[in-house]
Amino acid sequence: MAAESSSSSSSEVKTERRGIPGAQFVEDVETYLSQAGLDVNSALAFLQERLQQYKLVEMKLLAQQRDLQAKIPDIEKCLDVVATLQAKKGTGEALIADFEVSEGIYSRARIEDNDSVCLWLGANVMLEYSCEEATTLLKKNLDNAKASLEVLIADLQFLRDQVTITQVTIARVYNWDVHQRRIRQAMATAKDS
Repeated sequence: MAAESSSSSSSEVKTERRGIPGAQFVEDVETYLSQAGLDVNSALAFLQERLQQYKLVEMKLLAQQRDLQAKIPDIEKCLDVVATLQAKKGTGEALIADFEVSEGIYSRARIEDNDSVCLWLGANVMLEYSCEEATTLLKKNLDNAKASLEVLIADLQFLRDQVTITQVTIARVYNWDVHQRRIRQAMATAKDS
């Protein structure tokens, strides 16, 4: 019993990730119900609610993942543009570029030698940076976005594991209840005969 409590306490430490509560795998349903002080219906309701919470968090994380996966190529394109501008700098030839003014509307621009670029930061804010500063900022943003995506992918994997554990626990509690009902029914039938 002491080994079980020490292993469960060590697994509890590992079973929370960035605010996502870990699911407890239930080996012995009867012990789980008595320790939690729940009846079968209450336990099933709690587990179903937890499963819905996991699904909600998963939807939010998937939306964040989509946003980051769209953001990374945009940052990489910006880095390529700044690198192209730096490569053309000092050559004397202008760079002809098509750029998007609005969704589906493009315009052509002739870019002469210049030492700065304007970066759209969001929230209706655009700032002018030197090409070197822009490259540094964009690389930092790209590294941050990639690191955030890695953490997000790990969070999603952890969450999927918790969903699986919760679904298995729901099935185990339900099956245990069905088994107990059959035993009670068989005992009642045996008493009657």
